[in-house]
Amino acid sequence: MINVNDFKIGVTIMYEGNLYQVLEFQHVKPGKGAAIVKSKLKNLRTGSIVEQTFNSGIKIPTAHISKTKMQFLYSTGDSYSFMNMETYEQVDVDVKQIENEAKFLKEGLEVIIIFFENELLGIELPEKIDYVITETEPAVKGNTATNATKDATLETGMTVRVPLFIEQGEEIIVSTKDGKYVSRK
Repeated sequence: MINVNDFKIGVTIMYEGNLYQVLEFQHVKPGKGAAIVKSKLKNLRTGSIVEQTFNSGIKIPTAHISKTKMQFLYSTGDSYSFMNMETYEQVDVDVKQIENEAKFLKEGLEVIIIFFENELLGIELPEKIDYVITETEPAVKGNTATNATKDATLETGMTVRVPLFIEQGEEIIVSTKDGKYVSRK
């Protein structure tokens, strides 16, 4: 149990049968009445974000989330297979659970798999990932306006905008937060 006055960003709680992670919270003491805690919570099963107000001093059950480092092995179309590198245990994740993260997955990539008891909640990607460019147009001399970019197809099939000087076969770094080019490797 955790007192709502002790909320911290990242704490996971069980509330009304759902599993939430605290994204933001604010203690408010109105002129009249008891203090309250306003919070922004992310539902770890659906990904939706809700705002919830609690009376100060209320205790809520905490949810213990476990995170396991695993390596991405392969995709079968409707599921993705990961392996724990210490125990060699394999886990299959349904494509619907990781549709936002799936485009970043490449063979051998290490990710964090998030579990609540025996329920798989999703995956956590590294902040930046290296990719090899499999296809891009060559830069045209004289076609160099400021910040000019072109499309590049990565080894995963994902397309990103890159500067004109980047060529096919080069390794680049892509941010998993927004899917944008960061730099050359």
